[in-house]
Amino acid sequence: MTSRERHIRRLLVANRGEIARRVFATCRTMGIETVAVYSDPDADAPHVTEADRAIRLPGDTATATYLRADLIVDAARRAGADAVHPGYGFLSENARFAEQVIDAGLTWVGPPPKAIAAMGSKLEAKRLLTGAGVPMLHSTVDPSEVAEFPVLVKASSGGGGRGMRIVRDRGELAGAVDAARREAAAAFGDGTVFCERYVEAARHIEVQVFADSHGNVLALGERECSIQRRHQKIIEEAPSPAVGPGLRSALYEAATGAARTVGYLGAGTVEFLLAPSGEFYFLEMNTRLQVEHPVTEAVLGLDLVRWQLLVAEGAPLPLSDPPAPRGHAVEARIYAEDPSRDWRPSTGTLHRFEVPATSGSFRASERAGLRLDSGVRDGCEVSVHYDPMLAKLIAWAPARTEAVRLLATALAGARIHGVTTNRDLLVRVLREPEFHDGGTDTGFLDRHLGALVPLVSTVDDVRLPCLAAALASAAGRRQTAGRSAALPSGWRNVPSAPQVIGYDGPAGPVEVSYRLDRRGGLAGWSVRPVDRHRAGIPDSLATDPATAKPAATESATTESAITEPATTQPAAAGNAGPVRLVRAEPDRVALEVAGVLTEFTVHRVGDVSYVDGPDGSVALTELPRFPLPEPALAEGSLTAPLPGAVGRVLVEPGQPVEPGALLLTIEAMKLEHQVCAPGAGVVAELLVSAGAQVDTGTVLAVITPR
Repeated sequence: MTSRERHIRRLLVANRGEIARRVFATCRTMGIETVAVYSDPDADAPHVTEADRAIRLPGDTATATYLRADLIVDAARRAGADAVHPGYGFLSENARFAEQVIDAGLTWVGPPPKAIAAMGSKLEAKRLLTGAGVPMLHSTVDPSEVAEFPVLVKASSGGGGRGMRIVRDRGELAGAVDAARREAAAAFGDGTVFCERYVEAARHIEVQVFADSHGNVLALGERECSIQRRHQKIIEEAPSPAVGPGLRSALYEAATGAARTVGYLGAGTVEFLLAPSGEFYFLEMNTRLQVEHPVTEAVLGLDLVRWQLLVAEGAPLPLSDPPAPRGHAVEARIYAEDPSRDWRPSTGTLHRFEVPATSGSFRASERAGLRLDSGVRDGCEVSVHYDPMLAKLIAWAPARTEAVRLLATALAGARIHGVTTNRDLLVRVLREPEFHDGGTDTGFLDRHLGALVPLVSTVDDVRLPCLAAALASAAGRRQTAGRSAALPSGWRNVPSAPQVIGYDGPAGPVEVSYRLDRRGGLAGWSVRPVDRHRAGIPDSLATDPATAKPAATESATTESAITEPATTQPAAAGNAGPVRLVRAEPDRVALEVAGVLTEFTVHRVGDVSYVDGPDGSVALTELPRFPLPEPALAEGSLTAPLPGAVGRVLVEPGQPVEPGALLLTIEAMKLEHQVCAPGAGVVAELLVSAGAQVDTGTVLAVITPR
């Protein structure tokens, strides 16, 4: 079939979010019409509104929508599409889906189904490529054959870190294998797992390969992907700071050899583990475009999606040799999750998503300073049904140090309101001296647990943001105060009690007291922690407004008072030194702290004030002035830590349980979250069943202690 006969006129992207928008961006530059598919929760998503046409897939879950190959092929027919791009995730590495697309007479923008099938099973890939001379780690499908520890239990199908467990002794092996099988079966429909030797302090290096139907295969550089959580990448860069010319040549030879062995076509990634000894081993081959492809585009000045479309049309690769890399690129994945709470996913309305100073979005072939590839916008709902990745921020600069610094600064200045994200973790990692020195490996976060702590987390951290929130709130009230709007807040002929407002935030509940003089200046202020129960927050409901995160309890003064004028308060008092109010508006407050002008932006949504300042961002929930008594939960009540669907229920009423025993699981954002017994007891009540939808705080079970 000739290139002309396979000309793509209208393309359907069998995916959602950021990758769908990424493919659409290239289609617009090539004059290709676009078709989106969407589930009910995604009806107003950006990828839907940007497409020329959109087809609804009735349902909420991925299983009922984006994983239904028959519905997607039918959607392509109905929309008059002549080609399908799978994106990544979902059906992108499903050989049967590729066959269905081809059988329907559509152009498949991906590798041949046989190559997908061969590489889709890690076990089959290892067997096939061992014969091609690609270095391998020893592995076995029989746990009883494991002789040395640690080992890594891995799912044979799929990726994204799902179905993976590190096991350090034999006593943990059986449980880890069972858990990995369940997770793999739920995520990929295949519960096959195997055990592979685990290499401590290894680096994760991958090579981008591209092949066409004319026999050309190229290696388009390597990427460093060692910063990971739960075996899933969160920071990637190109080129790797650990790869020199000799190693690079060997990696390229192994990667292109693997592609040739399976008769590859299109974009793919061959992933390797680089041991501290300098030896490298094959991990897997991803038969699709990778999430981290923008860093390769940035250093090579290429549009890899354009290459995919050209190859699918039958054209040869645009270049016979890869271009020389220029500069350095680093990418950070922004996830809706809370690292300080065991990476718990966060759901809700994304009230604001803004990264200042970005040069553009999805700009593949331009070496822009900052590129934002996002699947969301202000007002989007982050649901429990899909992966929690919101966006990717990519920084390019002539040197690695500049790129890392640019990315860290941009992330720190991002305004992300409504859900908790891993933004603070990314900033801390990028600013860590070991990362600056290129000392990254897959155990990096295990050595730097301080990176899990939010940038603004202690009482001292939140004092100025709390003061700014209180002053902005007062300014907002003055705007609607009618005739008295011109008077300073709290103005009296005779000075009396200060203005008092309470907030709950990352450091727990605090009370802000302040008094303004007749000219509107700050006459005095304090921010002090208060007892949670005095503030009307029961322990079960003490939450971060975005994530149901229990705020830290802290012994604190329960009475508030303004002790000294603001201009003379010493730093030792915990109020950041002398503070002068320069300007207070409903959305912006300027304070002069010890002679340094400090700006805060305040975005209020309902009772929550999102305060962005030079040290980070904080969400503060205003506490009621006269809190109503809250109903107390029965002793031993276990509540849902996040919204989702109840998965497995392993206990029944009357059953004795030991400390840490797994009671049930909740499935959300493609992961399984365990609910365990806090201590020894008996299941007095079981209030949910498998398949039930629960919200944060729903009582799941009651355990009577014993």
